[in-house]
Amino acid sequence: MKRRTLIWIGIASLAFLTVDGSFGITIPAGTPLVVRTLHGISSIDAPGTRFPAELAKDVVVNGKVVLPVGTKVSGQVATSKRTHTSSQRLSVDITDVQVGGRSLPIKTAGAIGLDQSTHKTRRGVSVSTYSYQVPSGRRIEFRLAQPLNL
Repeated sequence: MKRRTLIWIGIASLAFLTVDGSFGITIPAGTPLVVRTLHGISSIDAPGTRFPAELAKDVVVNGKVVLPVGTKVSGQVATSKRTHTSSQRLSVDITDVQVGGRSLPIKTAGAIGLDQSTHKTRRGVSVSTYSYQVPSGRRIEFRLAQPLNL
């Protein structure tokens, strides 16, 4: 009985050390986060509309992968062309990341290169569009606005 208890305590200790070793890392502000959208985002979605995504590129700190490809993240529409009279463009931010079964809030400095103010027709003619869709599967780059402590 004592032997079995000691074995379980040893296994639990090893599991705790394994999980605990992945935390305590800080990802510095300015670190790029390249994500792949899992659903489309529209330029006329209301601010606050959430969307799912996943990392499309490993996040590396000091030569160690701290957030691997496929890590789930959530984003939110910050501004959009919700009305015809709006002069705002579509901007989105990543709001949280799933690490070790928990959701950690993050702040990003907005997406890079998300705007699409013109659209080409099948004949190659550029036309201005009121609304457009960022398709599912699109890679978008963000930068952390604040350090992220794992």
